[in-house]
Amino acid sequence: MTINVPQGMDRRHFMRHMATAATTVSSWQFMSHLTANAAQVQKNRKSCILMWAAGGPPTIDIWDLKPGSKNGGEFKPIDTKGDLQISEHMPKTAMVMDKLSVVRSMSTREADHNRGRYYMHTGFVPNPTVVHPTFGSVVSHELSSKRKDLEIPSYISIRGGGGSAGFLGMTHAPFVVDSNGQIQNAKMGGLNRKRLTARLEMLDVVETNFINSKRGDSPKSHKDVYQSAVNLMTSEQMKAFRVDEEPAEVLAKYTGDTGQAGMANAAGGQFGRSLLMARRLVETGVPFIEVGVPGGWDLHANVFGSLQNTNLPPMDTAIAALVEDLDQRGMLDDVVLVWMGEFGRTPRINANVGRDHWARSWSNMIGGGGLNGGVAVGQTDKDGVDVVGKSYLPGDIWATVSHALGIPIDTVHTSKRGRPMKLANGGTPIKELIG
Repeated sequence: MTINVPQGMDRRHFMRHMATAATTVSSWQFMSHLTANAAQVQKNRKSCILMWAAGGPPTIDIWDLKPGSKNGGEFKPIDTKGDLQISEHMPKTAMVMDKLSVVRSMSTREADHNRGRYYMHTGFVPNPTVVHPTFGSVVSHELSSKRKDLEIPSYISIRGGGGSAGFLGMTHAPFVVDSNGQIQNAKMGGLNRKRLTARLEMLDVVETNFINSKRGDSPKSHKDVYQSAVNLMTSEQMKAFRVDEEPAEVLAKYTGDTGQAGMANAAGGQFGRSLLMARRLVETGVPFIEVGVPGGWDLHANVFGSLQNTNLPPMDTAIAALVEDLDQRGMLDDVVLVWMGEFGRTPRINANVGRDHWARSWSNMIGGGGLNGGVAVGQTDKDGVDVVGKSYLPGDIWATVSHALGIPIDTVHTSKRGRPMKLANGGTPIKELIG
C-alpha cells in the first residue's frame, strides 16, 4: 500500500523518519433529542465510510431520475426495497435501499471542481484566511482520543485525496493508501527489534526536549506523525489492510469477479477491494475511512455509455456487498455510509450527449449508522432543474453524520487565529433521517 504524506511534511522528511524507525418538532425539543442521543451513541465504536465520486457525478441518472422529462435521458427508474426508485443500472443496490436513503435536494452553488470538493469535504466555502479541516479530520480529532487501543491512523483515505486537516494539525490528516496491500519505501533497513527500540528511545529524548522548548505546536504534531509512522510498521492492526486474507467468496462478492478475467483486475474491482478494506478498518476501530469511487465522473460527453458500461456496475456491486456484509455482521447500525461528489450535473443534455457542472439541485446517498433507511429526503421539480421546498447544504450532511457518530453538534473548534468554528459550519441534522 502506497502511503501519502500528511500535509505540512514533505515525503523525504517523512520517509527519513520511517527509516530512522525503520421541522415537526420545536427547535428546543429537536436539540434536546440530539443531546440525549449523543450520550447513548458514544457507548459504541461508531465509524463513517465516505465514498467519494470525484468529478461531479450525474445524480439525475443515478438517484433522482426524471422519466418523461426532456432532461430524463436514456435510463429508467426501478423500484427498490425502500420507498424510492433509483437507476435501472443499480439493481443490486436497489435490493438494500431499505437501509440507505437519498437526499435529493442538495443545493450548494459551488460548481468549480476545487471549490466544490473543498465545500463538500469541510462544510465551508473556501476562504483565503483559513484552511478548514476536511470532515474526516474532524472525526479523527473528536473520536481518536477515545480509542486508546487504536495504533494505526484514525483517518485513512483509500485511493482518494481526503483534503487537509487544516487548523486541527497534521496529526489528523488522512493517511492515503492504495488497495494493493504492499507498503512501499517503508522497509526496516535491516534493523532488528533491539536496535529499533534503541533508536526510538533516542529520538524520543530529542523530540521531547524540543517540545519542552515551547516553540509552538509544530514539534508536538511532528512527534505525533512520527509515532503514527512507527505504528504503521509495527502494529498487528496493520493486518486490516490485507484484503487478500478474506475468503475468496467474500472478495468475489465485493469485486464481482466470477473467476474469469474481469472486474477484480479492473478499476471497478479495486473499488470493491477498497470497500472491503474499509470494512476491515472499521472492525479494527478506525473512525473515518474515505474511499475513492473510480471511473471518472466529469462526464461532459457520453454520459449514458460511461455510466452503463463503466461507472455504475462495479459501484452497484461493491455498495450492495458492503451493506449486506455490515448488516450480516451486526455492524450496520454502527457505520455511517455516505456517497457524494463535489456537485451534480446539468439536467440539460449537451451536444456531446453529456452533462455539465451543476450545483443547483442534486443528490447524495447516506445510510447505516442507525439512520432511517429507504427514504428520499427533499425533491426536485419534474425536470430536475430546481429544488422544491427545503434544500440542504454540506454542513447538514456532516451534522447528520456527527449525530450518528455521537459527536455533539454544538462542538466549536478554534482556528490558529483564534476564530471559533462551529462543527459542520453550524449545519443541522436532517430530521427525516434521524427519526
